[in-house]
Amino acid sequence: MLIQVQSKLCVMIKFGSFEVLAAGGAVPPIFVLLTLVLSSVVLVSLVCAQLKQSLLVGYFVCGLILSNSGILSWAGVGDSDLIHNLSEIGIVLLLFTLGIEFSIKELKALRRPALLGGGIQVSLCIVIAMGVGMLFDLDWKASLLLGFMVCLSSTAVSLKTFQDLGLPESPQARVTLGMALFQDLMTILFMVLLPAIVSQSGDSGGGLLFALLKGMGFTAFLVVISRFGLPQMLDAVAKSGSRELFTVTVIGLCAAVALLSGVLGLSPALGAFAAGVVVSESIYSHRVLSDILPFKDLFLTIFFVSVGLLIDLQIVMNEWVLVLLITVALVLVKGAIVFVAARVSGLQKSRSLLVAAALCSMGEFSIVVLNRSMDLEVFSERMEQLILASTALSMALVPTLMKLGVSFCNKRSARAGAALAGGHSEARWSAASDSEDEHGVGSQIENLTEHVIICGYGPVGQNLHKNLQTLHIPVVIIEMNPMTVKKLVGEGHFALYADARDREGLKAAKIEQARGLAVTFPDKEISLAIVHTAREMKESILLYVRCKFKADIADFEAAEINHILLDEEQSGRAMIQRVMLSYSDEFDESWI
Repeated sequence: MLIQVQSKLCVMIKFGSFEVLAAGGAVPPIFVLLTLVLSSVVLVSLVCAQLKQSLLVGYFVCGLILSNSGILSWAGVGDSDLIHNLSEIGIVLLLFTLGIEFSIKELKALRRPALLGGGIQVSLCIVIAMGVGMLFDLDWKASLLLGFMVCLSSTAVSLKTFQDLGLPESPQARVTLGMALFQDLMTILFMVLLPAIVSQSGDSGGGLLFALLKGMGFTAFLVVISRFGLPQMLDAVAKSGSRELFTVTVIGLCAAVALLSGVLGLSPALGAFAAGVVVSESIYSHRVLSDILPFKDLFLTIFFVSVGLLIDLQIVMNEWVLVLLITVALVLVKGAIVFVAARVSGLQKSRSLLVAAALCSMGEFSIVVLNRSMDLEVFSERMEQLILASTALSMALVPTLMKLGVSFCNKRSARAGAALAGGHSEARWSAASDSEDEHGVGSQIENLTEHVIICGYGPVGQNLHKNLQTLHIPVVIIEMNPMTVKKLVGEGHFALYADARDREGLKAAKIEQARGLAVTFPDKEISLAIVHTAREMKESILLYVRCKFKADIADFEAAEINHILLDEEQSGRAMIQRVMLSYSDEFDESWI
C-alpha cells in the first residue's frame, strides 16, 4: 500500500545524512553549517569559561570536534568546499573590521616601531623561514611563501587581549600596533605578487610586472573612490538619517571591493581589508566602528571555528610531535625576533617581552595566504595541514603567553620599585625609564584630560563650545550631522561623527579621561541612553542634560545625573528678565 503525505513543513532524516525541508524548500546547507557552528560554540565556550581557559581555544576545539566527529557528514554539510566558503566568509568579515581599525595617521605616528621594528621583524622572519624551508627540500617559491606566512601575526587576537588586560593604550600595545600595521601593508604586497611568484610559467619577470601593475591599478581605484564617490555617497546616506541604510551601505562597499579584488585574482579577503582602510580615513570611521565592532567577536568566532574545520585530525594526530615542534620553534624564534625589533623600537626589556608574546604566532593573513596557496597547489596536503595546525595552535597560545608576560612585567616592576627605595642606581634608571613614553609612542593619541564631551552641536552646543573655548577648556564634540563634523574638523576642532549612545563613540571621545559630558538637546530617551552608557564607562563623570518637561525630571534624577536643566524654567527666567527690563533699568534676581 502506497501512502503519500503532502505537507508544507516536512523533515526527511536519512542514515548518514539529513536534509531539512521547510516552507516547501530545502534549508541552504550553509545555514545548517552555521547553525551547528554557533550552537556548538556556546556549549564548548561554557566549558572553557568554567575551566578559565581562553575562549579562542574553545572556538578552535569546537571546529576540530565538528570536522572530525562525523557530525557534519551526518548533517549533510561535510563538503570541503562548503567549509572553505564559511572560512572565506569569516576571514572577509574579520579583515574588514581590521581594515576599519587601520589608520594611516596611526602609521605615521608609529613610524619608528612600524617601519624600523616592523621592517626588521618581517625581513628576519622571511629570511629564516625561507632558509628552513629550503633546508627541508622545499623549492624557493614554496619557501618564500612559507616566509610570507610566518612573518604575519594575529592582529585581532593580540589587540583584543591587550583590551582584555586593560592595556589598550599602553606603550606595549602601541608598538604592537605599529608592527602589525607594517605587516598589514606587507600583506597587500604579498597577495599582489603571490600568483606571479608561484606561477609555473617561465616568464616570471613579466608575470611579476603584470601583478604589480594590477595591484597599482587596484590601489589607484581605491584612492579615487576614497576621494570621489565614496564620501559623496556616505554623505547622502548619512543625511537620510537611516541607521539601517548606513550599515547596509558600508557592508555593500565591503562586498563590492572584495568581489573586485577576487575578480582581479588578488583575494576577496584583501579586498575587504582594503575597503575597511578606505572607510577608516573618512569622518564616518567612528560611526562605522560603532555599527560593525559589536559583530567583530562573531566574525572572530567564525574565523577560528572555520580554521578548526579545515584541519584533518587524522593527519595531525599522526604528525602531532612534528606539529608541536613546529609550534614551539615558531613561538620561540619569532618571539625572539619580535623582542629584538621591539627593543630597537625603543621599548624596555620587560615591555618588549610582552610585545614578543603578542606577535609570536602566525595570524589571520597567514590563513589567507595559505588558502590562496591551496588554490595554486603550492604545498602538499600534509604540509598544508602541518602549517594550518601550527598556525591555529600558536594563535591559541597568544592570550596565555600575554597574561604570563604581564605577570612577569608586574613582578619586575615591583622588584624595581623595591630596589629604587633602597637606592640602587640601576633600578632607579630602570624605573624612571619604564615610566617614559618611549620615543613618543603615545604621542599620536589626543592627550586630552579634564575635557568636556558635548553631545549635539545645535545652538546650545555651539554656545557652550564657544564659552568653554574662552576658558581654554578642551572639548570633544559628538555630532550626527556629517557636514557639521567636516566643518569643525576643518577648523581644527576635535569632532566625531558618531552616535553618543554607542560605547565606541564615547570611547573615541576619550570618556575615561573626560571631566564632564553635556547632552545639549532635550530628547529624553536619547539623553537617558547616553548618560547610562557614559556612567557605565566612567562612574565619576559629571553629567549635564536638558529636560524639556517638568514631568520628566524624576526619570533624570533616577539616572543620577549631576545637573538637570529644565527648559521651561530656563525659558521662564529669560522671559521674565526681558519683560522686566523693558519696564525698569534695574533688574533684581529675586523677581524671578
